[in-house]
Amino acid sequence: MIGWIIYNGHLPSKKFINFANWIKDAGLNKGIQMETVKNNHVWVELGTNISGVINDKHLSTPNFVIFHDKDIALARQLEQSNIPVINSAAAIEICDNKITTYQQLTKDSIPIPKTFVAPKIFEKTEKVELDSFLIIENYLSYPFIIKEAYGSFGEQVYLIETRQQYVDKINELKGVPFVIQQFVATSYGKDIRINVIGGKVVASMLRKGNGDFRANVNAGGSTEPYSPSPKEKALAIAAAASVGADFAGVDLLFGENGNPIVCEVNSNAHIQGIYESTGINVADYMIDYCIEKVKGMKDL
Repeated sequence: MIGWIIYNGHLPSKKFINFANWIKDAGLNKGIQMETVKNNHVWVELGTNISGVINDKHLSTPNFVIFHDKDIALARQLEQSNIPVINSAAAIEICDNKITTYQQLTKDSIPIPKTFVAPKIFEKTEKVELDSFLIIENYLSYPFIIKEAYGSFGEQVYLIETRQQYVDKINELKGVPFVIQQFVATSYGKDIRINVIGGKVVASMLRKGNGDFRANVNAGGSTEPYSPSPKEKALAIAAAASVGADFAGVDLLFGENGNPIVCEVNSNAHIQGIYESTGINVADYMIDYCIEKVKGMKDL
């Protein structure tokens, strides 16, 4: 059996190659021939009566691909070439855009913070009609959250405490899709990361911010092992299923009365941090799932 792990070849952070190597080692330990592949070494080829992919490494066609990137066109083309892609192009596309994620979760009655999708503003708009944005003050009190639709590691999430901050951020984000969201004060600086693989919870940790409203480790937070309640487990599994993710890092907030709320669903969740916190190697579960999925498809 041959597996590829595709990651983005132009991202400078070592996190992405480390993730790919982590998965590769887990596959090799199971006797699978694993290849780490940069997305820029696999090209989509299209033309009259031509549809497929080419690679410059002369790699053998894989039995499955673990797709740890957001190159959705490439993921979709691999699927059209009848190669199992995990996560699917559709799941990656939903999770990549927070607006699409929240729309999908709402469609499936998954609890999320109250969320408003900001109207589209073109980047070259000279003057924003700011009064139209003040309607939000009738539905949310300060502070509230603004999240850019595209972003990772909590870096595009902003706590808005005053009208002036709100107006300034709207002007700053001109041309950027974003949502305005209820601030869940009961979860200030803490959340739960739950890793779901194939509809099962395999690992979980509590994340705490270091004086920051965000709990992301990249923002200076810390982690510790966490045993989720049956309700938290069920919600994480339901959220992953809602977006169609085989693998997901589901982030839950502590709502009022201890009721969990979905903050985000990550289709490309990193796994080294949860290993360092819990000692659980999520990569092993990912490889086991891929093996069973490929075998199941052969039996059809």
